[in-house]
Amino acid sequence: MSEFISANLPYLLAGISVGGQYALIAIGYTMVYGILRLINFAHGDVFMVAGLVMVYATASLPIYVSVILVIVVTVLLGVLIEKVAYKPLRSAPRMSVMISAIGVSYLLQNCALYFTGGLPQNYPKIPFLSKVIQVGPASTKMVTVITPILTIVLVVLLVLLIKKTKVGMAMRAVSKDFETSELMGIKINNVISMTFAIGCFLAAIGSLLYFSNYTSVIPTSGAMPGLKAFVAAVFGGIGSVPGAVIGAFIIGICENIIKGLGWTVFSDAFTFVLLIVVLLVKPTGIFGEKATDKV
Repeated sequence: MSEFISANLPYLLAGISVGGQYALIAIGYTMVYGILRLINFAHGDVFMVAGLVMVYATASLPIYVSVILVIVVTVLLGVLIEKVAYKPLRSAPRMSVMISAIGVSYLLQNCALYFTGGLPQNYPKIPFLSKVIQVGPASTKMVTVITPILTIVLVVLLVLLIKKTKVGMAMRAVSKDFETSELMGIKINNVISMTFAIGCFLAAIGSLLYFSNYTSVIPTSGAMPGLKAFVAAVFGGIGSVPGAVIGAFIIGICENIIKGLGWTVFSDAFTFVLLIVVLLVKPTGIFGEKATDKV
């Protein structure tokens, strides 16, 4: 039994860690969808840009200053994308907004390709996160332990913000009825900008944790984590923050267990098979509410 635990504990720890990183990205998807009914396909690429900003910032700045800069730049980028690419299309058909989101995604990828020349950029070591520690019989990096704890703390703070503050009340009102909220005096544009800012803040934190394990950044680095985070959001019930978090942890753990069984080539396929099954069996996800049409 002890040998089984020793052999599989690293995979379980890695799964919990990766699940937390997916969760931080998935929250961005689910919050934006909850308010705008928009799948922000550029969100994974914002996550990638955060990684590149860290690479270039540490070339001339201390590591902890670079961390702050990454968070600030990522939040500003998210707000800028919303103002430029989504706000002008507020009253346009959803398909137009979706095409705009895909366009922003390709724009960010191609800008990254231009600046990096397509070459992998080595992600700097963050001393605290890269420290090797012992967890039972397994050796792992500090980031593996910190990620789930930090994720849970940030999610609890986010839920408190949504439930207990005026900003959160405004977000909930806008998600229920966009037009009525505007008539009641809620500043819709400010609420939407705040939503994007929070989502991108969490994506920036997620990038710091994720790239501490995957030590190189390329223009498509955000594609697969972004897709898996989107699947997690759908699996948990897109629009539900707790659902997105639980879905992300399930996907991260299952993915790494599959790797531990020696089926690494199927680990990515599992995520998308899960998406198909969820859409067939329960399209609204685990915590998704049944859609009702107002008459």
